[in-house]
Amino acid sequence: MNPVATPSIQIDVRVSQRSERSLAEDVLDGLTRPFKELPPKHFYDARGSELFERICELPEYYPTRAERRILEDRADEIVAAVVPVELVELGSGTADKTHVLLDAMRRADVLERYIPVDVSESTLRACAERLCERYPGLAVHGVVGDIERHLSAIPEGGPRVVAFLGGTIGNFTPGSRRRFLRRVGRLLGADDRLLLGTDLVKDAHVLEAAYNDSAGVTAEFNRNMLVVLNRELGSEFDPQDFDHVAFFDPHHQWVEMRLRARHAHEVDIPGIDLRVRFGAREELRTEISAKFTRDRLETDLGAAGLALEHFYTDPQELFALSLAGPSAAIRRGGRAAAGSAGARARR
Repeated sequence: MNPVATPSIQIDVRVSQRSERSLAEDVLDGLTRPFKELPPKHFYDARGSELFERICELPEYYPTRAERRILEDRADEIVAAVVPVELVELGSGTADKTHVLLDAMRRADVLERYIPVDVSESTLRACAERLCERYPGLAVHGVVGDIERHLSAIPEGGPRVVAFLGGTIGNFTPGSRRRFLRRVGRLLGADDRLLLGTDLVKDAHVLEAAYNDSAGVTAEFNRNMLVVLNRELGSEFDPQDFDHVAFFDPHHQWVEMRLRARHAHEVDIPGIDLRVRFGAREELRTEISAKFTRDRLETDLGAAGLALEHFYTDPQELFALSLAGPSAAIRRGGRAAAGSAGARARR
């Protein structure tokens, strides 16, 4: 290992000039559909991020604790399997769990660079400064960007682990999920691996309790999306006009979160010159969170040209971390090796 002599922080901003326009586009598209829906990425303004941190501490919300347990139990094994000098983290947020992997890389004497990708520049900068204090000599190359549109901004390098933690992959519909995994797969050279967090299928009561906490924090988090629309697009939503709804759909094997109108009303959204009508008890879908079996995960990875190599779970088998690499056919074709330079430059 040849670490840089002093901490090094570089921040590449790709999203700030487009963020408001992206919100406007999503709202115009989502609220003019027969069944209204908005993507969950718009939950996460400063208040939404704070609320989600509170959700992760709730007794009903098991995914964060279960994933952390897996990382604590298996981080050294993961690092030994890949021997990465870099960790790329998609949707890094506050990187609260990341230090478990970085500690394992430091113990293995391989840690050189951390590449977080997040939509919040302030969160990313604070995280970079904190980690550089914790890991002397660490280089941080942060990318302020949308994980669905700015993969090209990820710098070249490797060998590396590309981590997508927290079960966020479950927010994608099946077709979108496989397309996204294919794009992530193009980031991987022959010696790189994807570390993917997935929530597992389990008893519906356990799943629904995690999204309907007794303290009402998830309900406030759900309604906060309307506050974001009011601030950014000048809309006139009253969050109290909507009830929080969350349920497990066994056919699709996902949890849905929705906002249900308490009465018929109309809302003006000046930022996109739109008036939206809600019928009494009409619902707006704000999130899906798919739950996985090992077979389902292997199928999705295979469709993306990836092969599952290791599957780690917590003792209660609530959550899983999977380590996957380019499939043998892709490696033989040289796609992954060639992609390690060109494909890295894509996000």
